Amino acid sequence: MSHIKVLTVCLGNICRSPMAEGILRQTASERGITLELDSAGTGGWHAGEAPDRRAQAYMRSQGLDISGLRARQFRKEDLDAFDHILVMDRDNLRNVLMLCENEAQRAKVRLMLSYWNESPSDEVPDPYYGGDEGFALVYDWVRNAAQAFLHTFEAHER
Repeated sequence: MSHIKVLTVCLGNICRSPMAEGILRQTASERGITLELDSAGTGGWHAGEAPDRRAQAYMRSQGLDISGLRARQFRKEDLDAFDHILVMDRDNLRNVLMLCENEAQRAKVRLMLSYWNESPSDEVPDPYYGGDEGFALVYDWVRNAAQAFLHTFEAHER
């Protein structure tokens, strides 16, 4: 299987997108798929920070360590550097698409939950201002979407 570069994107890059990066890393590893992964936020105010402590705690409870990740802001160069840009919600999708200069770049950008046919929503809800249950929901939804996303590559390899 070819080397695939995937970027996950949310607003601040401290909750949803680092969780998605960790989930994709684990899910791809379980399936024997090699991905180059990163995450970013359309806003830059958390640049350099570790993921939210609640996100880290929930991910640890699922056997995943995302404590080494650091937030960064999405850059225009990411549109050419990555094969797939998986965005968590419509606002951030709009922000990323506004930076696209051509159809090839636009074709790389997609809502992450769009891969999961049974998804109850097309947006991963932001758990930042809620309780711990929001992080569990993000984990469940993103894991389902990650499995569906990776299935598309497995199907092409057959």
